[in-house]
Amino acid sequence: MVNRLKSEGFWVRGVDLKPHEFQPPTADEFILGDLSSQKFTREIFDRPFDEVYQLAANMGGAGYLFTGEHDAEIVEQSALINLNVVRSAQRSQAGSIFFSSSACVYPQDNQEDPDNPICVESSVYPADPDSEYGWEKLFAERLFMSFQRQYGMNCKIARYHNVFGPMGEWRGGREKAPAAICRKIAEASEGGSIEIWGDGKQTRSFLFVDECIEGTLRLMRSDFSGPVNVGSVEMISLNDLAKLVMDIAGKSLTIENIPGPLGVRGRNSDNRLILEKLNWKPSATLRAGLKKSYAWIAAQVKAVRDGCSLTE
Repeated sequence: MVNRLKSEGFWVRGVDLKPHEFQPPTADEFILGDLSSQKFTREIFDRPFDEVYQLAANMGGAGYLFTGEHDAEIVEQSALINLNVVRSAQRSQAGSIFFSSSACVYPQDNQEDPDNPICVESSVYPADPDSEYGWEKLFAERLFMSFQRQYGMNCKIARYHNVFGPMGEWRGGREKAPAAICRKIAEASEGGSIEIWGDGKQTRSFLFVDECIEGTLRLMRSDFSGPVNVGSVEMISLNDLAKLVMDIAGKSLTIENIPGPLGVRGRNSDNRLILEKLNWKPSATLRAGLKKSYAWIAAQVKAVRDGCSLTE
């Protein structure tokens, strides 16, 4: 997002808990700090920014979100971040503010059929998200919408569906399925095997990061507030996702399905509303995005094996 905004000529301030692991800061000003601190958050909103992109959250892949081991810290930290950011943006008279919600807000009962999940925006109520992460995101949507109603703020809300791409987490427990699968395949020897949690028939759609940024900016500069899905409709099972990455890597490997945290059985973006309101839908194929992601992750794996690190 910083790179895209810089390319459009904006002066950009970036804020995060830690430096970007894989590239030097490209923002005009990059500030390290904890947005769950009210004092810190107030200090960084020292002017009426034209646009604010609230992307910060305590989150990770299924191995982090669905074990139950991190529920309290996920809810507490993300809730504090969202409360602090929206209040500081309101006090500083920010022009527009974007909130990145998640497909995890959708009811788990609507996603039991891996071939026919229901993720149309209006289906979010009656509420029954599949995780505390999803419950906090749904609360935050209500938070931003209430600030818009009461204070006249220009808030935009998008429900992201499994964003992936280069220069994201690829190991350590917080990585998402595409990165984890790319890493496992890059590390595996020809004729070896990789592990996939569950039976591998659970389905998802995955959105390449460049498409996510494009959809986000189109929503931000529109007269529509959302919430709206920003995701791909190219649904695939996790076993087939692994086979696709194997084909990209040119490796023949065996899939071992093992017990593990899963989330819902099926999830796929419903893009009818974003097409109606913004006249836009993602255009890049899953394969095209995975080729870029696999090449980057394979380079990281090789660098680790060679005892060095890569940045761009």
